[in-house]
This record gives sequence, structure tokens and C-alpha cells, in this order.
Amino acid sequence: MAHPTTPADPWLPSWFRHPTRLELGSGHHLRPLRALDLDLDLPAVRGSREHLWSCFGEAWGWPPAELAAADDLCDLQRQEREMAERLSFSYALFDEAESELLGCVYLDPPRGGTGEADVDVTWWVVDALRGGAVDDLLGAAVVTWVRRCWPFTRPRFVGLDLSWRDWARLP
Repeated sequence: MAHPTTPADPWLPSWFRHPTRLELGSGHHLRPLRALDLDLDLPAVRGSREHLWSCFGEAWGWPPAELAAADDLCDLQRQEREMAERLSFSYALFDEAESELLGCVYLDPPRGGTGEADVDVTWWVVDALRGGAVDDLLGAAVVTWVRRCWPFTRPRFVGLDLSWRDWARLP
């Protein structure tokens, strides 16, 4: 996934430490996405590729039609590095045992600069969960979590506040 992650100004206050876990109350949780999650991430992304492309394809060119394991590993390594550097934040949605990756949540510097928003929040769930209870629970939890636990004052929840297409067309 190729998205810009180099804000010109400090993006987060120096005192802020990002959350390391969010319990959804359904036996699911979010935690930082890691390169070690490759074996769980790859089937989730490949299995939901058509939907993911409809959301992220125009903006990020992701995921490609043929996502190779090596390319997914590079993406995961980059996301892990960006999280350590506080440039962007990627979380994975897991079942309780972390036996299956069920989706992801991304917090990125806003497309189009910081005029309308100070963070772009995007998320997805695997096709098997789309439109169901876990999808609804995740969406509601992410909105509350970002508003309560992150220092942003103008979060933009892509797909809620702005359509995917309009978001992708921002510079």
C-alpha cells in the first residue's frame, strides 16, 4: 500500500503515546499491525481484494490484483516502521486467539493537507464480516476510540464523513 506519510509539521504532540490495544467487547480486538502478521494478513487482503480496491485502489493503488507475499511483507514492514516513527498508524482486527486477521484500521495524515481534517481514519473487515455485527461494532468503536483516545480535533472518517471516491480525489 503506497500512501504519503510525511507530514510537514509534527503530526502528534510529543507527549502522546498511541494506544496498543482496543477491546471491542465481542471477543475481537485491535492491536498494532506487525510484519510478523504476514501469514494472517495475506489471506485476509487477498480474500477481500475486490472490496479493498473499491476503497483504496484509486487513492493508494492497493491492493494490486496479484499481491505477492514479498510485497505484502514490504507493506507490513513499512507500516510497522511508520508506526514506530509516528508517521501513520495501522492496527489489525483479530479474534481473541489471534488465529485470524479480520480487518485493519489506519490513521494517516489527511489527504489534501490539514485544512479540513487532522487525520484520515479508514478501516475494513474481511468480506465474510462486511455488513454484519462485527463490521458495525468496529465502525462505532473506531469513531469513539479516535475521539476519546487520540489527540485529534478534526478526524475525518472516510466512508462516513466523506465518500471513498471524494477522498481518493483529494490531492
